[in-house]
Amino acid sequence: MDAVAVERTTTAEEAERASRRRSGAWFAGLLLAGVSAVLGCRVADSDGVTPVPQLLAFLPWLLAPTALALLLALRARWRTGLVWGVVVLGGLAWYIEPYGRTDEPSGPPLAELRVLTSNVQFGRGTDALIDAVRRDDPDIVFVQECEQTCSAALRDAFEQDGYPYRQAVEGYGSDGSVILSRLPLTRAPGVPGTMGMPGASTEVNGRTVRLQLAHPMPPLPGQVDTWRRELGRLRAYAAADTSTSTILAGDFNASQDHAAFRRILDAGLRDGARLAGNTRTPSWPARTTPTFGAQIDHVLVSPDFAARRARFLRVDGTDHRALLVDLTLHRRS
Repeated sequence: MDAVAVERTTTAEEAERASRRRSGAWFAGLLLAGVSAVLGCRVADSDGVTPVPQLLAFLPWLLAPTALALLLALRARWRTGLVWGVVVLGGLAWYIEPYGRTDEPSGPPLAELRVLTSNVQFGRGTDALIDAVRRDDPDIVFVQECEQTCSAALRDAFEQDGYPYRQAVEGYGSDGSVILSRLPLTRAPGVPGTMGMPGASTEVNGRTVRLQLAHPMPPLPGQVDTWRRELGRLRAYAAADTSTSTILAGDFNASQDHAAFRRILDAGLRDGARLAGNTRTPSWPARTTPTFGAQIDHVLVSPDFAARRARFLRVDGTDHRALLVDLTLHRRS
């Protein structure tokens, strides 16, 4: 009887271990399937459908569920899962590499510009932004989600104190946006969108520079087509005049892992943060940065600009960090 009992106990323990291994393999498979779907869209140069665009913003962080899946596959002795996990891990590592060109301008320098972009989240970060502008002294400021109270506060703070020139789309909530400048601005049509995206141009040492604020809709469920269409309009703006110096800055609601954003870079622009060595520094959500997040706030420039330095600034009251970039405009060769 004792031998039979021992045998039954051993059999039950083996069955329990086998059940745990099957459960681990099943969960590992689910993790790998989800990550593979997102990675597959990245490989195919597509943003897919919800929830892929939302997950693509956090592509580097998909290393965590992939590593967990590999551990579960190892404990479950699931060889197929181990091979699958290694392939997915390699794919993620490949696509985490920075995207876009970084070649330096060949002509002599003409002028230096400091550019600041900040999403103030329905105007809640206005006071902190005013302090940041006074502290860091940018030449041009792009402000998103600057509703009417925010717009009035910026006018009161700066119209007679350093930034007499502005172009704005006045609006409530997230619709309002403002460009402030120390340099005279000429009005430009801007890019049409659900939220305000004003445009302008200025002269820098005799060179015309196009200025365009970016704030397309976020890729929320049910709004992905609108997000993709508005990023497409920004790409069309970038491609429309490649002979004129250009600064396209703002909250793009997209990272380098989104195909719609990469197409803007492919139109001939460079990412200022990447040029300055801050490729993956997250700008949103501010409460978890710099530990966790996505870089969706950008300063994009034409190839005749170099970026010497980029800093992400915490602005109280908003869920975005501001981006401050020091640029050098070069003569075209």
